[in-house]
Amino acid sequence: MKTVGVIGLGDMGFAMAKNLIAAGFATCGFDPRAERRALLDGSGGTGLESARAVGERSEAVFVMVLNGDQAKAAILDPDGVAAGMARGGTVIVTATIMPAEVREIATALAARGLSAIDTPVSGGRAGAEAGTLTLMAAASSAVLEAQRDVLRAVAENIHHVGEEIGMGQTVKGALQAVMGATMASLYEAMVLGRKAGIPAETLVRVFTTSSAGSKLMRGNMEAVAARRFTDTGSGIWTMYKDLGITLALAREHGVPMFTAAAALELFQAGIASFPDEDNQAVAKVIERAAGLPDGS
Repeated sequence: MKTVGVIGLGDMGFAMAKNLIAAGFATCGFDPRAERRALLDGSGGTGLESARAVGERSEAVFVMVLNGDQAKAAILDPDGVAAGMARGGTVIVTATIMPAEVREIATALAARGLSAIDTPVSGGRAGAEAGTLTLMAAASSAVLEAQRDVLRAVAENIHHVGEEIGMGQTVKGALQAVMGATMASLYEAMVLGRKAGIPAETLVRVFTTSSAGSKLMRGNMEAVAARRFTDTGSGIWTMYKDLGITLALAREHGVPMFTAAAALELFQAGIASFPDEDNQAVAKVIERAAGLPDGS
């Protein structure tokens, strides 16, 4: 039986760990919060005191943290995964970070005889809980195939987007341009409807059964209609960070991204007013700009 580790036991990482346990993998994990480690203990896994300890026990380790600095620290610090992992192990970077950051990590791992899979995810908390995430995996074919059983435990769709580390993060950066701009346009449309006197429930019913309907649309519109701006599984800081990566890639490659840039500014405004809420709080920013009372 493979032992698989998870670094970062937030909503996403913990849900992934539970699916690994359900798939029959011995699963250990680390999170700086003792209560999250205890939660893993209570779910059939083993919470450990450091990322290094996870590396010592594991043949493969998922890293699901917020940003590149956290990923580099969790993997490459003296008490990180790489310091404990035996040669031949694989670090699976599911966090969304800059392509240059994941390449830096992969280079350092290779020097230690370790492999990397660069595979950010899509599907959010619901997808992580259901084990139906979409993975954008960049790695050598041999490394990917060696860990396909592990990846299948957390994902429904595994796309091999390239052999070169960094390509996974690049695909995710392009995808988040669509996600962020779609969310921003949905929030604007809902505010327009509200200002014009159309009930939110009517907009949800019509929009989600139109040719533009999608899971993304339904989840966001239903949350705004219900005035649910927290605990939706989509913290506003995460999308803001992701759109920042998208725009940095656009600058690097000389691509104008007008709608993604506008979406980034809306999410920045949302963070300024509602830093502890979720993506849907952007709708409240637009409502205020439209002169609507805050109905939350």
